[in-house]
Order: sequence, then structure tokens, then C-alpha cells
Amino acid sequence: MNYQTYPVDVSLEGIVKCFWSLEAPRQQNVERQRIVPDGCMEMIFHTGDLFQQFLAGGEIIWQPRSFVFGQITRPLEIAPSGVTGIMAARFEPDGFAPFLSLPLGQMENRAVPLVELFGEEGILIEQQVLQAQTHEERKQQMTTFLINRMRSSQNLNSFIRGCVDTLLKSQGQITVDTLAAQAGISRRQLERKFSEAIGLSPKQLSKMIRLQAAIKRIDQKQYENLTALAHESGYFDQAHFIKDFKEFSGISPRQFYRENLKWSALFAGTD
Repeated sequence: MNYQTYPVDVSLEGIVKCFWSLEAPRQQNVERQRIVPDGCMEMIFHTGDLFQQFLAGGEIIWQPRSFVFGQITRPLEIAPSGVTGIMAARFEPDGFAPFLSLPLGQMENRAVPLVELFGEEGILIEQQVLQAQTHEERKQQMTTFLINRMRSSQNLNSFIRGCVDTLLKSQGQITVDTLAAQAGISRRQLERKFSEAIGLSPKQLSKMIRLQAAIKRIDQKQYENLTALAHESGYFDQAHFIKDFKEFSGISPRQFYRENLKWSALFAGTD
């Protein structure tokens, strides 16, 4: 498995967190992979075979060839169907706001095809990315597309950007009431602004950021045990940490890392 990240053009700083690619051969024994929400939407192109996505109730669907995945608020399971080839842009939590053509609520937990979001322009960028010969070329096609779309759209909300930065710097260990007080608005106003620009409530994003910080500590083995990890990550206790982890992954931390060790670091907010 070959995972690579690529630098972001200065014009997209604060909007795109990173570009990344993933390549892997066909697996003999295909295993489902769980993705834990990190508060970041992604624009994804399958340059290899398509992925399957497993829905509640046992339904299986095929992901589109190119799409933007809206905010993930519940456990997500996917699996490759053959040779893996992916080129993607991971947005900052509020980074997709300048490109919105649908209400964020309609994108939640969905792989929304680019044609549904951008019409003919979505079809064209898919063709350009798939026809490119290298990941660097694909990244440049995506960069040009996003810059052009951004110029004809609204600017990034600097107020929301500041609030997101505060959450990131605190690793999600600041209360929503404190965040609202620092921003000088009511909690209800803050929640409305977050919903419009990010598609999550401040509490949801805070919980995701805190959980991702804990996951990185696990990846880097920067903890003695789960109890210590929970306290260092701002949870009341180990039970609180496990409860939040199950909310977003559907399973316990130990079970997740036993089943998803290969991919966990790739989709844990890596930049």
C-alpha cells in the first residue's frame, strides 16, 4: 500500500488541508475498513476500481467514480473491489464552504457525485483527473478547478475560521459555551453559523477533534494505558473516551485497532 501526501497551493491554504493519493494491489481477502469521522470533508477520485460502501441494514452500494463526501457523523465502512487507486483533497473543517452548491445537510454521510454538485464542470474535472498520467498532474487539475470555483464563490468565513482554529489548538478541549463567549455571540448563534458553514455543531466538531487527537496518540504509542490516554485527551475517564469512540466508529478502540490497523492512520486527519 502506497500512501502519499502533496503540498497545497498558497491560494488554497486554510481551505484544503492536504492532497493525498493511495495505491494498493488487489487483495485476496478483502476486508471492510472503518473510517472514524474527523470533521473534514473530502473530494475523492477513484482512479482504480470503485469501492463498496456498507450501509445500515446490510445494504451495499458502489461509491461514484468522483465525489465529495459530506460530513461523516456515524460509523462508515468501505472496502475495495479490486485495484485501489485514489486521488483526493482533504478540506479543512470549514474549507468546503466556498464551493457549496447544496445545503450541507443534504450531503451528510453521503458520497455526492461531482456532477450533482457542479454539473458539466463536475464531469469535466473528473475526465481531466482520470486522464492525467501522474498524481502530480491530478493534483494540479484539482487545484486549478478549486481556485476557479472559489473565485466565483463566497470568501471563507473568517469568523468560523477563527473558531475552528481555536478548537484545533485546544485539541477539542474547550467547551462550546467558552468558545461562544470568546467569540462574543450566543451559543445558539454559534451553532447556527457552524451548521451553515461546516455541517456540524460546535460540539460535534469538538468531539471529533478530541477523538482524532487521541487516535494520533495511539498511532504514535504516546500513552501508557487507556485510562491515562483518556485523561491526557480531555475525557472525564476511560468510559467517556470509549463512549465517544463507539459513537463515531461503532466499536471499541481495542477492536478498531485490531481490525483497522492498516488504514487507521490514513484516515485519522493525517496532513
